[in-house]
Amino acid sequence: MDGHDVDLRVTKEPVDDVLPGRPQPSSDDDPQLPRTGALRWQKSVARARRFGHMSEATARDLAVRCASAGDANAIGQLLHGFNREYDEATPGPSVLAERIRWLMGAGDTVVVIGGPGPDGLAVLRFRPDIWSESLECYLAELYVTPGRRGQGLGRALMKAAIEQARRHGADRMELSTSEDDVTARALYESLGFTNRERGPDGPANYFYEREL
Repeated sequence: MDGHDVDLRVTKEPVDDVLPGRPQPSSDDDPQLPRTGALRWQKSVARARRFGHMSEATARDLAVRCASAGDANAIGQLLHGFNREYDEATPGPSVLAERIRWLMGAGDTVVVIGGPGPDGLAVLRFRPDIWSESLECYLAELYVTPGRRGQGLGRALMKAAIEQARRHGADRMELSTSEDDVTARALYESLGFTNRERGPDGPANYFYEREL
């Protein structure tokens, strides 16, 4: 990342992606999506099939769920592949799997996985907010394997991630991406994320980092 990376946060929620009210946080032993979200997904899939827009295979390819500790090895492989694809250092899939297993067990990390492989993931990190009793949610990683891109899996993962953030008590989600990643930026902005303060004409937010 560099000084041109932007910090995007949700300031409004698209009407077709929002459930009324905020779902209550769930127990750690329930890795499923909220029942209301699952029902909405089932209804949308059924509607698409009825009008011939979605096959059984497509529905399976776009299925998303919250990961459990049993998915840690698959998550480690995805994260390892992510860094290898962009020539970033990686400690290897087994080390990443153990790290993810520990983070999910600590209770401040949620991973959403999608596709039968699985073929993509969204990693969410939570921390208490300073200004309210809510949580802040940070999208640490969003990745879809090369062969599954452009098929709607990234959007399905993001919608599930937003729903999980609400369910866990977060009142906003933050993420960062590079200026030249126009595809990712278009996806985020289509879901209501913005990198402007106080409205579309406000100053841009910037993300900075340094090694310690």
